[in-house]
Parts: sequence; structure tokens; C-alpha cells
Amino acid sequence: MKQTLSTFLLFFLLVTGSLFAQVADSTYIKENYDKMEVQIPMRDGVKLFTSIYIPKDKSKTYPFLMQRTCYSVAPYGESNYKTSLGPSSYLMRDGYIFVYQDVRGRWMSEGEFTNMTPNIPGNDVNNKMAVDESSDTFDTIEWLLENIAGHNGRVGQWGISYPGFYTAAGLPDAHPALKASSPQAPIADFFFDDFHHNGAFLQSYTAAMPVFGYQHDGPTSSPWYMDKLARFMSQPISDGYDFNLRLGPLKNITEKYQYDNFFWQEITEHPNYDEFWQKRAILPHLNDIDHAVMTVGGWFDAEDLYGPLNIYKTIERTSPSAENMLVMGPWAHGQWSRPETGQTTHGHIYFGDSINTFYQREVERRFFNHHLKGGDNPKLPEALMYDTGKKEWREFDAWPPKEIEPAKLYFGERGQLSVNKPLDEEAVFEYISDPAKPVQYTSNTESLVFTPRLFMSDDQREAGRRPDVLTFETDVLTEDVTLAGEIMARLKVSMTGTDADFIVKLIDVYPQDHPNYDHNPKNVIMGGYQQLVRSEVMRGRFRNSFENPEPFEPNKPTDVDFRLQDLLHTFKKGHRIMIQIHSTWFPYIDRNPQKYVDNIYEASEEDFIKSTIRVYGSSVIEIGGNQTLGTQLEPKK
Repeated sequence: MKQTLSTFLLFFLLVTGSLFAQVADSTYIKENYDKMEVQIPMRDGVKLFTSIYIPKDKSKTYPFLMQRTCYSVAPYGESNYKTSLGPSSYLMRDGYIFVYQDVRGRWMSEGEFTNMTPNIPGNDVNNKMAVDESSDTFDTIEWLLENIAGHNGRVGQWGISYPGFYTAAGLPDAHPALKASSPQAPIADFFFDDFHHNGAFLQSYTAAMPVFGYQHDGPTSSPWYMDKLARFMSQPISDGYDFNLRLGPLKNITEKYQYDNFFWQEITEHPNYDEFWQKRAILPHLNDIDHAVMTVGGWFDAEDLYGPLNIYKTIERTSPSAENMLVMGPWAHGQWSRPETGQTTHGHIYFGDSINTFYQREVERRFFNHHLKGGDNPKLPEALMYDTGKKEWREFDAWPPKEIEPAKLYFGERGQLSVNKPLDEEAVFEYISDPAKPVQYTSNTESLVFTPRLFMSDDQREAGRRPDVLTFETDVLTEDVTLAGEIMARLKVSMTGTDADFIVKLIDVYPQDHPNYDHNPKNVIMGGYQQLVRSEVMRGRFRNSFENPEPFEPNKPTDVDFRLQDLLHTFKKGHRIMIQIHSTWFPYIDRNPQKYVDNIYEASEEDFIKSTIRVYGSSVIEIGGNQTLGTQLEPKK
């Protein structure tokens, strides 16, 4: 009872503290800011709805800090105020002119909505037909400079998730007044993050597809897609695994739920990395960036981990003179932007106190203050990265880091895993993959959700006990082992079918006597916990080209090489390092039929077959160094 009361009291204090902070911010905004709403004309005549919050104190000038979004700038009405402004309350109290804009075709803005609007190189203000997110950002800034009084001529922008993409899309051919940008959890390429991972579809996101796949009839302050969402949400779905498995092949989603959704139709009609997807990627357009960029991401972001890492690396490669910075913390999607509740956790794992506060106050605030207000140079590091094993921040002058030794992980008989020492290249490891009984992506039963975030640090013991999951682990570590940088899985495989997915997971195995965390309200036993550190899926058909898939030849050993996203993790003395490999990961990732079909979105029930999968001992997992940099930043076509 004492433990229960303590847990309840802690929860009460955290929640009420957050609510009090929101009330205080809301009161501060009304007392210190005036709000105006305008329709800003773009070069082609389309007007974009924009809310502007201007400090009441006219004794000094202020920079603009802007966010462009497809998720609404609500509340609408000049007498209705947001409960918070800007990336954090620190910046709100420092004083900026905050600008929020509905992008084309969304909410109160005119025009037609396009997912991941293709970039048009150059920025010809006289070409009224050449409009993209870069030109809309440019035209908005130009209008603000000419029509809003009390500014200092400097503009910054930020956004998280899809707004992070809009921030990144505003980088090419930027307005000269744009001095600082912070893409946060940004989407970089829809074929490799968010809706797909290496071309494999994230079926767990299906329920939210209506948000992105319907045009509205004209400017509106109400969601126009609710009746489409109701197709999924008309009744509670407590078990997403069971619901999706009973749903059957993806073509049933088309017939039952998404038959009139234009984005779903685009996805299903373009199963490969063709021109449709290629022209929506922002990475090839991040050239000659001439202002300060701070890209932010979370190591436990189930949606957009590819985006921040590759946007940073691309700018570093193409724009070496740009002030380009990367921040990666122990966060889920956008978690760094939330009001501090004292402790930073992800799932069952405790990482420390006041981590959000440190980032918001000492990093983000100082970045914008320096570049937009002329404040002291904070001399922030090139890469501020959180070690998720040691649970501490580390500073690097380059990422991937040069000072941490690379490592190679090798597989051996009886589940052995070796660091930097080949074991048995002739060994063969085998499992039967059955799409009718796919491996669950989480150890928990989850409802039908759009963002299954907690699995990114989830316990992997349940998966490892399945016969269709290969598990390899080291002996108990006698000293700390830090793995950092890029990860490349180089698998040698064969199969009795003609297609397969490959999921590789890097896991930190806790010692049996590991103490429980005091913060843990569910009192999860941490002894023997197998914490997921990094994972990724590769759709095998794309092993040689994402644009031109090809089947496997049954029983022929074949190379499947693919990149997992980066990491910085110290496996502590007394822990073990584990690798798991399997071929289903449901319903996070849709099921591969394992019989090659041209378009998995059109596969029938009879196309799904069991397959015996073999992984050979010559396979290796390479971690660190620069062996992959520049080879997969721009995916193979």
C-alpha cells in the first residue's frame, strides 16, 4: 500500500505540475502577446492562413520564429490563444514574433495538399507555377518582413515530425533573412522513414491514413476526415495484432477502409522506389545551405529516426561551410519538447532527471538566441549525443565519431556472439517463418495505434523464445563496450521461398541481479531484461535495388546488406550484447508473403507461404567507423 500511495503521489505531482505550467504559460501569453490572423498570398495567388503572436512590449525589436504545419495552427480566432508558444516556454518568455502557418490545402489555407511536396530547384519569384515548400517559406518570410512592424530582420524556423519536414524543405534556396533552422524528428524520405522502412510498409500506421489522404473542399477550421477515421475507430480495438491478422492481406485494407484515400492509392500504386517517391525525398536538395541548422532527434523515435540522422549527414557532406549541428537524446518522437516532469524515461527505462530542461534551456534556447538575437555564442558542439547505456551526454566534433573504435559482431553455434573475432563461417542457422503466425513487434498487447513508440526499448525475451527467431549473445562482458556510429548488417541468407524480410535487432541484456528502477510505477523486474537498442527491417526484394526489386532463387545463398540507424550505447560490464534475427515483425511492419509477387499491396491470401530461412555464419554486423557513410545516404535505385 505504501508503494502504491507513493506511486500515486508521484504521478499526481507530475501531472498537476505540468497542468500548472500550462496554465501559467497560457496566462503569460494573453498578458504579453497580441494575436493577429492573416491570409498571406503566395506567388501563384494561393493564400495561406497564418497566425501571428506579437509581443506587446514595443520598446525593442524581435526576430520571427516560424512553424509551418499540416496539423492546424488552432485555435482559430484572434481572441483565442494557444496555451504555449514556440519550441519551449523559455523562448516564449524571451520574446519572439511567433508565426504559425497552415500549409497548402490544409485547414484554413487555400490550395491542394500534397504529401512531401516535391522540391523544385531554384527559387524564381517570377515563375508563378514553380511553387513548393521552399517557395512558400520564402514568400511567407518576404510578406512578414514587409507587413509586420517591430522585427529585427531575422527569421528562424522549427518543427517536429511533419512540421520538421517543412522546416527541412525550407532550407534549399532559402530567403536571405532566414538565419536559423531546427528540423526536429523530420521526415526525409517516405520510403525510408515514417510510412516505410526500407520499402516495407508500416501497417501499424494504417488507422491514421485518413489524416493524410483526403482533400478538403475549402478552408475549414474543423477536421474534414473524421467520417473516414470512423471506419477504423467506430469501435475500440484493444488488440492491434489480432485485428490486423484477421484483416488479412493489405488489399483487404484497400477494399474495406481506404478505397477513396488518395494517399493510400499512391502508396499501393508505387510499391517500389520509383520517380514518385524519389522526387519527394528532400535529401538530394539539401545543397549549399548557408545558415545555421540544428537537427534534433530521439534515439527511441519509432517514426523518424532516419530523417534527423541523414539530414544532418547530408548537409555536412554538401554544405561544409554551414554551421550544422546534431542533437540526439534518449527520447521518443518529439519527447524533448514536452514540459519537464522531473524524470526522463522511455518505456521501463529511466535515463535521468531534467534532460528536457537541459536541452530546452541550454541548447535550443541558446541556439536561437545567438543566431536570431545576437546573443553570446554558446559554442555548442558539432554533435551533442546521449549515450543510452551510460546515460550521459557526450560531445563530439564529428558524427559518426572518429574516436570510438568500430566493432564487428560475428555469429557462432549454440547462439554465440563474438566481438571482433570470427567464429564459424561454415555454420548455418535455420528457422521456419510463417506469415500466419508472425513475430509480434512488442511484448505487450497494444490497441490499434498510429505511433507504437514504447517498443523501441521494449523487453525482447518473449521474441527470443520463439523458434522462428535466431538469438546470439556474447559472454558476460568483463568491461564496458561502447558502440557508436553507423550499423551495417551484412547477411548471407537463403530460403525455400522467393522473398523474405529480415529484421535485425541489437539488444542490451541486463544481468540477473540488476536492480529495479525506483521510478518504475509498474515495478517491472529489470533482472535479465533484454532492452532493444536498435532495430531495422529490410525487404529482401530490394537487396540490389529499391527501384527494381527481384525475387530470390530458392536455396541459393545470397547477400542481403542493409543499414540500421546509428547508435551511441555503452554495454556495461556485467551485461551481454545480443543480436536477434527474424522475418516478421507484426503489425508494425506488414507481412511479406514470402512468395515473390510484383506488388505486395495486391497479394492474395494464397500468396502467403511458409519459408525455411537460413542465415550463414559468414554474416557480420559492422558498427562504427565510416564504412557506410556516403554509400546509403542516397538509397540504391
